[in-house]
Amino acid sequence: MVLLGIDIGGSGIKGALVNSETGEFVSERVRIDTPAGALPADVADVVAQLVKELNYQGPVGCTMPAVVKNGVTQTAANIAKEWIGTDAAKLFSQKTGLNVFVMNDADAAGIAEITLGAGKGKLGTVIMITLGTGIGSAVFYNGVLLPNFELGHIEIDGRVAEKWASAAVRKERDLDWDEWGKRLNIYLNYVQKFTSPDLIIISGGVSKKYEKFFPYLKVNTEIVPAQMFNDAGIVGAAIAAQQMLQQTTPDPTPTS
Repeated sequence: MVLLGIDIGGSGIKGALVNSETGEFVSERVRIDTPAGALPADVADVVAQLVKELNYQGPVGCTMPAVVKNGVTQTAANIAKEWIGTDAAKLFSQKTGLNVFVMNDADAAGIAEITLGAGKGKLGTVIMITLGTGIGSAVFYNGVLLPNFELGHIEIDGRVAEKWASAAVRKERDLDWDEWGKRLNIYLNYVQKFTSPDLIIISGGVSKKYEKFFPYLKVNTEIVPAQMFNDAGIVGAAIAAQQMLQQTTPDPTPTS
């Protein structure tokens, strides 16, 4: 099934048509800068623009950098605080005229990796950590998502983890790979201590350069790079949309 996946981030909004069975893009990947301030109405306009540019009609999967419950954003990370309490699914559906399913961005990326990538077939507790503007996380047990785990907001010695060890912090402070890798190692050991995962997957654009910082990660858990890199959010959004669509579509099989 081909669906549109859209990944909304603090700096860019990306979308592509995705074969939800294989994870392959069947269109170009379109990226538009996130509007200054990232207000709900402005972001919704960009979502509608992506739908138009990709000439798409059908269900849409869309990620948000926020805790999302039943399509409503409960928090706001790197986007306007006006998102808190906003029915994002309703807003995007009204703006596009399509059926839009909304979920947490890290959860969507995790679904892509657990379904088709580095976590495929892995049992036990699998945690995916996404390193970007902030730190996102997705937690799975035997392949089942435990939604909205915000492990990037835990405090380490009074510092919020994503304000100290995200990929953006490395760039902003011009940290060497060893210095940043040691920070990341401290963070991952906190995650390991409190969750005891069987596997940690490192995702986000920086995972393409995993060989530069993996040597500094000394955690008593297997750690692997993601396979879909920065496209995982788009792919996972499409897969999640298909799953949610199936859950909301009545079974046509007659009952006796």
